[in-house]
Formats: sequence, C-alpha cells, structure tokens
Amino acid sequence: MKKKLFTINLLSAFQKGVQSSVVLFVFLLISTASNAQQFTRADTLRGSITPERAWWNVLHYSLKVKVNPSDKTISGSNTILYEVLKPNNIMQIDLQSPMKIDKVVQKGKEISFTSEGNAHFLKLRKKQKPGSENEITIYFSGKPREAVRPPWDGGFTWNKDSNGNHFIATSNQGIGSSVWWPLKDHPTEEADNGVTIAVTTPKNLMNVSNGRLKKTIANKDSTTWIWEVKNPINSYGVNINIADYVHFGEIYNGEKGTLDMDYYVLRENIVKAKEHFKQAPMMMEAFEHWFGPYPFYEDGFKLVEVPYLGMEHQSSVTYGNKYENGYLGSDVSGSGWGMKFDFIIIHESGHEWFANNITNKDVADMWIHEGFTSYSENIYLDYHFGKKASSEYVIGVRNNVVNSTPIVGRNYNVNKPGSSDMYYKGANVLHTVRQLINNDEKWRQILRGLNKDFYHQTVTTQQIENYISEKSGIDLTAFWNQYLRTVKIPTVEYAIDGNKLKFRYVNIVENFAMPIIAKINDNEQWITPSAKWQTKTLSEDIKSFQIKKDFYVKSSKVKK
Repeated sequence: MKKKLFTINLLSAFQKGVQSSVVLFVFLLISTASNAQQFTRADTLRGSITPERAWWNVLHYSLKVKVNPSDKTISGSNTILYEVLKPNNIMQIDLQSPMKIDKVVQKGKEISFTSEGNAHFLKLRKKQKPGSENEITIYFSGKPREAVRPPWDGGFTWNKDSNGNHFIATSNQGIGSSVWWPLKDHPTEEADNGVTIAVTTPKNLMNVSNGRLKKTIANKDSTTWIWEVKNPINSYGVNINIADYVHFGEIYNGEKGTLDMDYYVLRENIVKAKEHFKQAPMMMEAFEHWFGPYPFYEDGFKLVEVPYLGMEHQSSVTYGNKYENGYLGSDVSGSGWGMKFDFIIIHESGHEWFANNITNKDVADMWIHEGFTSYSENIYLDYHFGKKASSEYVIGVRNNVVNSTPIVGRNYNVNKPGSSDMYYKGANVLHTVRQLINNDEKWRQILRGLNKDFYHQTVTTQQIENYISEKSGIDLTAFWNQYLRTVKIPTVEYAIDGNKLKFRYVNIVENFAMPIIAKINDNEQWITPSAKWQTKTLSEDIKSFQIKKDFYVKSSKVKK
C-alpha cells in the first residue's frame, strides 16, 4: 500500500504552504491518541485466530457479485471450499455492517447463524471430520460502506469518468475485505487454490478483477465477467474494478518464461497510458533481478486504472497517479530522484513480492509489506540509475520519518499495525543492512532467497529477522530490536584530541554495537562503537570526521 494518510496529508500541507512543524504536531497528537487506544472484543474477533477460525482452512473462494451502480448496492454469494483441520461445527465468517448475510446453505439445506457485530457464527449441522473437504455457500447483499478517502479509508468508490460512465472500484487493505464480501478475514488465511470472481455489471461496462479473464456471459441488460486466480491470494488483494475500460498489453520475457502484462485504462487515457506504462516492464526487469521471478506468472500481471491513488491488489495492481512521475507529482525524497519514476507503478508493483508473495501473519508485522516495498523504490533506482541515485533517494526519505512509535506493532491479535514509519524508516533499516553485509551480490541473493524460501507463505517478523541474520552471517538481534521495536536512532558521540578519536554509541538498546564506516581525514574505514568509550589513534592529527550517510545513525561532537 502507498503512504498512509499522514503522508498524503503532509504532501498536501506542503503544497498549501503549511509549516511542517504544524503537520508533525497534529500527527503526534493523532499518534498519542492511537497509542492510548483500548482494544475491544470486536478487535479480538477481527484480529485473532479464534477457536471458530482455527479448525478450518480455506482452499478456494468462488465469489459471485452483482453490482448495481444506480443505487450503490451489491448482492451475491461466496462458496467456500474448506479443509477440516480438527473437529468443530461452529464457523466464524466475517462481514461488516451495513452488509448482511441473507442465508447460508450447506448440502442444499439452510443453516442457522448468530452474529456478534461483524463476526457471524455459523452452526453447521454436523461436527466436521478432520481431513475432509466441504463446501458452504453464503448469500449476502446490501449497500457496502463507501470509501471517504480511498484507499486509506476502505470500501467502495463510486465515481464517473469524464464521459459520464460509471467508474467504480474497491480498496480495503486496512478495513478488510469483509467490508463488502463474507469470508475468513484474517491475514493468515489465504485461499490455497485461488479464487474465482464473477462480477455482473451494467451492459456497457467492464469488470477487471484478479487473475485471468476466463469467460464473459452476455445477459439481457448486463454482462458477467469471470476471472480466475490460480495462486494463493491474500483476501485484501481481491478486487472489483468497473469502468468503460480499454485494454492493451505486451509479453514480457522473464525469468520463468513469458509473462502476460495487461493494462486496463479509461478510454480517454489510452494514449497517455501507452507511453507512461512503459515503466511497467522496466519495473519487472529491476525487481526480477533483485527479488527473483515475479511470483504469479500463472495469473499474469495487470495495471488497472481506478478513481483513487492505487493499491497492491494481487495480479491486479490498481493505478491512479494521474500519469505523472513522483507521488502525485511530488518527490517524496526531495533528492530529485523521486521524479524519475511513477511512484505508484513502482511501489504498488513491488508489493507483488512483499505483501502478496510474502504476507504478514499479523498486521502488527506489516513492516514486512511496507518497509521492503518502500525499499524497492530505491532498488528500482539502483538498477536503472545507479547506486548513487539509490543512496540519495533512500537517505532523502528519512525526512518523512516521525519516530513517535515503533514500526513493529506493540499489540498482536487485535488488527493493529505499527507506525507509518514502517515505510521510510523501514526502507532505511534495510538500506543499513545492505551496508553491514557490504556485499551487494550477497544482499541480492538474500532478497531473492526470501521470495523463494517463503514463496506464497504468511510469515512473522521473527522469521524474516532470523532469515536475514542467518544468511548474512551477522547476529542482527540487537539491530532489529533497536530499529524495529524502539524509536531510538543510534547516535555516535565523538571527541577529537590531536591524533586521537574517542567515540561511543548513545540512545541504544542493550548489546547494540553496529559497525559503521567513518570518513576520517578523507579516508573511509570501519569503526565499531559500543556503549563504552573507545579510542582510536591515528598516525596524523584528525582534521575531519564524518559517518557515511548510508548508515541510519546520527552523530554528535562532544568534549571529552
């Protein structure tokens, strides 16, 4: 997902001439209120693996939806093929108000259910037998929540293009897919065998969803578009996009063979899109080099124009950045390099590797999605514009870091992420790891290894931390604790006395002793500060001392 609400508000504020200190003050107030949040039973039902969720595993969703733009309602059904893991006969299904479950049917018979807020507990007729595979169909209808500020405020977006045609899209990462369709709405649960999505639209409109278009059915006053996803898919990645779309595409010769890259844009934007979307194969080339093969060759890759900024919907990446480079025409790094690429094309496509291929088990660990994907922005620059561009960009985005709360969430099982610093602080944390490894090919193989060894899996931050520590051969325990779980930025205090350099770390966690490169009298050399003062004696007087900016640390000259 793109920058959170704070970031876009910050950009807007700068555009309007508002002082950054005022914006940061407001953000800190919001963060303070958020940190004081009291979690409810509803938070637990949404964010945890309840007993009513734990006993079954989703194999496949078959989702059918009729969209009625005239009154902004939808209706349909979801048939769930599931595997029974242990005996039980109470199943939790999630669907958020004002949407409602009309009925539930299993083996031709309607079954009863009770509701507790947005969680609905289906009472199956028989206790389920472990190892068996069963189906259940949930019929639903209603007027789904309308997104006020998509994609940060999720739901349906009902809009029109310049020709007066309906322009409709869903976006629901934070709020969850259950804002519009019934499912097991938890990040650990991906439909192992994919999803079939059949969307019925008015006659003159097209629906684009995830995967490949398998069939269209012409009805009297409508058309049904049937899309099929073969790979496992996180539920928030399932999307509906309806418009008067025009299609074009190309074949990309990638690491796993030929990859279909398809583009669906408004009719009025076809000329602009054909030129601007030339960045898409450039993205694919850079990311396959650094991260490994695109994870969903079977489902293809798509960019789909939508009436909001964009989102990382799996194999159906949505785009609304107005065919401009940068982030809505702005450089988030202030370095100039951010204007060399379309932020949404690069960032949201990067999520195909980090978010869609590798998915967090709990949103408290969402830095796995956002930190790595924000890092992908400067990896793209590295590939196409060189290491200097990459470095200047990622160092530049540090200006967006607030450091009010840690980037790893403090509360698990309540659907609560860490701070928005997971984006650009996360990117700088990973850039620092690259410096520590000090071997770009080794770092590239680690990034590729993550996508290979955790292919189509849900993971914890501990798994990611341990993997990088193991493959790098560096014990990063204190490093992760420092940067992921505190707001402290390590500071090197130093003093110079003739040819003697004294230095130490302050503002650090226990056992933090990260090596860094320092430039002393124009000569780069490694030093390893710790909490204790150390002395380094040179053969000549020390005239200058500077830490290499690629390391995410601060420095302070003191008298000693």
